[in-house]
Amino acid sequence: MRLLALSGSLRARSSNGAVLRSALALHDGPATTADIGALPHFNPDLDGENATPPPPVAALRTAAAAADAILIVSPEYAHGVPGVLKNALDWLVSSGECVDKPTAVITASPFPTGGDHANAQLRETLRTMSADVIASACVEIPAIGPKVDPTTERITDEATLAGLRTALSHLTAEPAPAPAPAEA
Repeated sequence: MRLLALSGSLRARSSNGAVLRSALALHDGPATTADIGALPHFNPDLDGENATPPPPVAALRTAAAAADAILIVSPEYAHGVPGVLKNALDWLVSSGECVDKPTAVITASPFPTGGDHANAQLRETLRTMSADVIASACVEIPAIGPKVDPTTERITDEATLAGLRTALSHLTAEPAPAPAPAEA
């Protein structure tokens, strides 16, 4: 299953980047990480009828369309979603690439809440976009700092890695086939 990964942090040594890298290392399949820092500020005038979206927007949409599932890893800033991530989602709202796409949200925080406000906000935004938010694949990771090896910039905490494995298995599980219609 092809994953599109989005990080809500642009910091080079972000603990959420470490979560994303660790999750992708556990994924048994192809994955693409979108460069959402290159996106222009969302402006509907750049995306209206007969408009050609800016190249970074077109690249994001192409990557989202090609993915079988979307994995979002994000910090929480001031009890909310980082602006750069919300901007990326705004560019995907009306284009349809997220409709019915299995999607997981993982938030990590140095605080005991694990980024619960951002996690809830992202899930609501994604549901509004008609993404198929897989609740069992959404995770909040509290007290992230000591769980990251500063040298490898990967998660080393076994319980956290087990949680990421479980989340990925739920995100990438093949949907159950629809039951055959009953004959009358």
